[in-house]
Amino acid sequence: MKGKRACLVINPHAGQNVARLTELIAVLSAAGWETEIAIKEYGGHSMELAARAAKANYDLVVGYGGDGTINQVLNGVMSARGCSSMIGVIPGGTANVWAAEIGLPNDPLQAALTLLNSETRKIDIGHVEVRGLTFADKLQDNGKQQKQKNGKKAGGRMAKASSKGKQHFLLMAGLGIDAAIMGHVSKPLKYRIGPLAVGLSAAEELPRQHPFPMEIRIRGEKHEQDTVWKGKALQVIIGNTRRYANIVQMTPDAYLDDGLLDVCVITAGNALTTLEEIASLLFRRKPDNVTAQHFHGASITLSVPASIDLQLDGSAVSLKDYLSKSDRKALQNEDAQQVMITYRFDAMPRAVQVAIPGAYDGTLFEQPLAASLQHKNEDTTQHDTPVEVMQHEPPELIRTLLKQAHKVTVKEVALQLGKQDRYIIAGTVPHQMTGDTTPVAVRVDDSVIIFRHSGEQVAPALVQQLQEGVVIVAEGKRSKYGVIRATHVVI
Repeated sequence: MKGKRACLVINPHAGQNVARLTELIAVLSAAGWETEIAIKEYGGHSMELAARAAKANYDLVVGYGGDGTINQVLNGVMSARGCSSMIGVIPGGTANVWAAEIGLPNDPLQAALTLLNSETRKIDIGHVEVRGLTFADKLQDNGKQQKQKNGKKAGGRMAKASSKGKQHFLLMAGLGIDAAIMGHVSKPLKYRIGPLAVGLSAAEELPRQHPFPMEIRIRGEKHEQDTVWKGKALQVIIGNTRRYANIVQMTPDAYLDDGLLDVCVITAGNALTTLEEIASLLFRRKPDNVTAQHFHGASITLSVPASIDLQLDGSAVSLKDYLSKSDRKALQNEDAQQVMITYRFDAMPRAVQVAIPGAYDGTLFEQPLAASLQHKNEDTTQHDTPVEVMQHEPPELIRTLLKQAHKVTVKEVALQLGKQDRYIIAGTVPHQMTGDTTPVAVRVDDSVIIFRHSGEQVAPALVQQLQEGVVIVAEGKRSKYGVIRATHVVI
């Protein structure tokens, strides 16, 4: 990607992510990106920061956090209508499902270098809204239920839309057990012990879970809503991608460019099979074909009790955020188990631009990644470049460089795809007085002269062979962002 303006939206994650900022900024700056830092301070703040960045026409808005942070960045960018900012990701959460789906390394520094070697793709996302509420029939003094003359349930009403809630999802939406568990996870505890906090919430919530009535309608080719399934379920997953809990593929036929959402319904059986299905979810096992139903469509309508929780991209959302003030008030006066909520889930084709690693194999795309194939060919050509150049430099020059230039301990090396002989070496330099290390990024292009210690000049391609922990010497001016624009390098 060509360097322009980027905004890094950060979930501090109890300070862990902030501690890596210096090295990330150095890498992005070395690649030519002017980077602004925006740190989340309260719930929903990431969405506001992303919207502000998109409206300010930042070329790239990067979510640095978990899947919940990425979801907020997505919703923020989508709320800035008419903007063309691309979304990037640096994993830094408890679960990083999106990063795993597109082949991003979990280490933030490796992910930042991979981000630089990404291509832009327009992908589908999911959209959810509440379409209606159906209230239980009112009991009369004689204890009998009153029906409307046309036979429909009394109290049915169309919901008035509210823009307060998160409306878009990148990975999946879930109704049932998973949303109940995620809605009761302690965030401070999650920051301290990670996935174990989810397990503690599961142990508390699972005994309270029970099958619930549900009806699914999918829009057909004639734009009519056809009921495709009706019964009792334990869990419903509406997938835009395939992974669930970062391990199981619950919607294995999903693609990011097919204009469809994929649905997996885990149905309720007898007491024994119900327990087995709950255990499968808890231990992240794929449900069998007997107890799981699969559907797909561009527009899917689900009716479930209002007591059933909803999650988007692994984060619980509140039903009241999707309702108008009058609908919220009406719902407060009812038993939530007796009120049916109708959700509508729509696929939004090619709705947002995202950064996809150039080396990604394209599993989630029906259309091939042409740029990736080109990048792979460039990589092959680059590896075939001779690394030895039969030219020696005077020993005095080498000794001067070894004594006066920056001594960099290598952490990672990346080739900037599309730019021949352009490398970024991420590493650290020691402080002369204290010995403490500071992150830097060495920028190496075809104008840089590279030597071995013995004085032989070598081609820039040899930089790719540098291993973590190796110490190199780089001569060049160091910027305030930690970028060393090298003129000479000794390896």
